[in-house]
Amino acid sequence: MTQNPQTENTGWQANLSLEFKARPKRTIISKREHKGPLAIQRPFYPEDDVCHVYLLHPPGGVVGGDLLHINVALKEQAQVLITTPGATKFYRNTGQLAQQKQTLNIADGCALEWFPQENIFFDNTHSNLSTTVHLEKSARFMGWEIQCYGRPAANELFTTGQVTTALEIFRDGKAILLDRLQLNNQAELNSPICINHYPCFGTFISTNATQASLDQARLAVKNLELSSQKVEIGITLLDDLLLARCLGQYSEQVSNVLKTVWSALRNDVMQRPVCLPRIWAT
Repeated sequence: MTQNPQTENTGWQANLSLEFKARPKRTIISKREHKGPLAIQRPFYPEDDVCHVYLLHPPGGVVGGDLLHINVALKEQAQVLITTPGATKFYRNTGQLAQQKQTLNIADGCALEWFPQENIFFDNTHSNLSTTVHLEKSARFMGWEIQCYGRPAANELFTTGQVTTALEIFRDGKAILLDRLQLNNQAELNSPICINHYPCFGTFISTNATQASLDQARLAVKNLELSSQKVEIGITLLDDLLLARCLGQYSEQVSNVLKTVWSALRNDVMQRPVCLPRIWAT
């Protein structure tokens, strides 16, 4: 029987709140508040008007007893891309719950691209990661989450622990995606009704998608050289929500597939060509 992890918050209690607003030439950070080890680098403007921001967690990982809150709000036509400089590591612990909660609020007329690098869940971690997106009216959102159970490149498997991930998207208060997965051991990880022996799992989401978007994404993935790799991909359209799933052996595989989908769709959904954050090249 699975034991519930302890929820005492004895570690880092960190909060980061960011508010963005558009100004005549570019989107700016109009408000920033933080407590504990969550921060950002100065914003970058490789696309002139779009604000690129890198989230930082200086301790380098999340341990039992940590509780991290990230809150992002876009207002007044803000255009923002957020990523991280590296993977987020959820370390082995003794049963205390490690928690990271992310809330993204996107006002009417705004657009957010949310591309954190992968989450790595170490063996015997007890972790809870939740992301909630609130969209108003015509707000646009593209984002992904990449989960890696264990460290397959180092031949370290996820054999036991508890990892719960949740992704929820609402438009005008109505749920358009409620996605939740809980894994407790390697048997569940390997189950054909779960993720079937694949240690890495990625989800890509795009609002404001069309049948043409779906066709473009599927064609882009079909043109990837994946025949020699053990990877599975599925892309579907639910009303105007495009959802891509990728199962792979390594996080790089999954990341490359999701970047390909993003590259195929960005011009249509965000009305701008692809601009890779320069931190991804380091």
